[in-house]
Amino acid sequence: MKPLNLALKFLLELAALAAVGLWGASIAGGAAAVVLAIGLPLVVAVLWGTFAAPRARRRLPLRLRAPFELGVFALAALALWGAGHAAWGAAFAVIAVANALLLTAFDQWEG
Repeated sequence: MKPLNLALKFLLELAALAAVGLWGASIAGGAAAVVLAIGLPLVVAVLWGTFAAPRARRRLPLRLRAPFELGVFALAALALWGAGHAAWGAAFAVIAVANALLLTAFDQWEG
């Protein structure tokens, strides 16, 4: 169960990037939509890689990293809602909360 929970977290990370890209594409048209669809996930990926990734040189301490990670997931859920996919946003939020609870129960936040 523990490896599956870590795999779920990784899938949530990837889904968050996709959600932000989808939202970026939905708020503009033409070339701007393409730029936002690529640029916004890139910004999120760089921030995640800098502050949350397990091998990040500037990885935040857990007391700051957990809210950062949950904040990214909350933004992803809101991005799905903002892109017109409210049910997917709600599902994403529920799964992210369940994953966070399991990360806590299994003591996996440092993984």
